[in-house]
Amino acid sequence: MGSGKTTVGRQLARRLGLDFVDLDLELQARCGVEVSVIFEIEGEEGFRQRESELLDELSQRDGVVLASGGGSVLSERNREFLTERGVVVYLRTSVDQQLRRLERDKQRPLLQAPDRRRRLEQLAEARNPIYESCATLVVDSANRPPGAMAGLVERRIRRYWQEARAS
Repeated sequence: MGSGKTTVGRQLARRLGLDFVDLDLELQARCGVEVSVIFEIEGEEGFRQRESELLDELSQRDGVVLASGGGSVLSERNREFLTERGVVVYLRTSVDQQLRRLERDKQRPLLQAPDRRRRLEQLAEARNPIYESCATLVVDSANRPPGAMAGLVERRIRRYWQEARAS
């Protein structure tokens, strides 16, 4: 949450000449309601099932930069979809950075907590090791503007592709 997946992903896709798909936005478009409504009606379990089915479909496409939801890697099946079908980039972000970026966000169901900092720390503690374990590339987002982040990720991906072709 707040790592820049959508913003950086869009710019990265343009730089690489690929399509861009945000998993959550695509799910919202297909369901006709926001993620928060899916959570409200079906609970997190129902949302995760829909997310997994869509991730399976989208991760089979060629020529796409896919911004997955932050919780999609909690499922082993989803991690397999991602790691077996593409280059996985983890945009590592600090909780302080997330708090700044998500300051005005009132839509994210998992962020609806009395103590946002504590909630983000709990999520980071649970998820960061999983993100790192399935990432092909880890890129610290630090305080770089989105364009600079997209450029850095592009260079890292191109280097990875070059090394993969050489071996």
